[in-house]
Amino acid sequence: MYSRLALRPALQCRALQPISVRSTTTASAAKESDERDLVNFPRPVRLEYPGKVRLGFIPDEWFQLFYKKTGVTGPYVFGTGLITYLCSKEIYVMEHEFYSGISLFLMAIYAAKKFGPAIAAYTDKEIDAVEADYNSSRIEAKKALSEAIEEEKKEQWRAEGQSMLFEAKKENVGLQLEAAYRERIMNVYTQVKRRLDYQVERENIMRRISQKNLVSWVVSGVMKSITPQQEKESLQKCIVDLKALAARA
Repeated sequence: MYSRLALRPALQCRALQPISVRSTTTASAAKESDERDLVNFPRPVRLEYPGKVRLGFIPDEWFQLFYKKTGVTGPYVFGTGLITYLCSKEIYVMEHEFYSGISLFLMAIYAAKKFGPAIAAYTDKEIDAVEADYNSSRIEAKKALSEAIEEEKKEQWRAEGQSMLFEAKKENVGLQLEAAYRERIMNVYTQVKRRLDYQVERENIMRRISQKNLVSWVVSGVMKSITPQQEKESLQKCIVDLKALAARA
């Protein structure tokens, strides 16, 4: 019970510490655990309830210390001998205060037996309420931090999506540039082809006109060089040739 009462100011002091200090302490403890032998030298833990006692107030560790040297009866023999020595030598005088102390001791034992469980239950309930209040704030802080971590993960996921979107946009821009480049190349090809076709058609027309003029000049020259007599003889010869062909057929 008294240890739980002593736990209250310790919990209050710990609750007043900022979160950053607690996290630093935890980080240092985690760092120290790699270097410290926690198996052979564990960390001390505050006990919630007192240890085992003998005769109502003597710690059990004292009896265990005597057991190694004197056995089971050693502590009792030592206590009886020490009390006998102090009383026989009048080092401890049994005056009226001694009997008053015995009365007060018996009253304290009765009060502890009678009212101790009720007081312990009440104080335990109060301490549990205070501890639950402190733990609720800690749990709320952990919940808020967990939600913040989840939100941060979502933001990181969104940031990764944005990077993928940027890559897709960059690829789309590249495709648009490639399409514009191909369109301009096709336009250049069309324009060059039209001009080349124009030159080819122009050369063909010039050649046909030259040929036509040349044929006209040759025909006119030939016609001018033929006399009427030659034309008549040529016509007669053609008629004879046609008759000969007709006879053969």
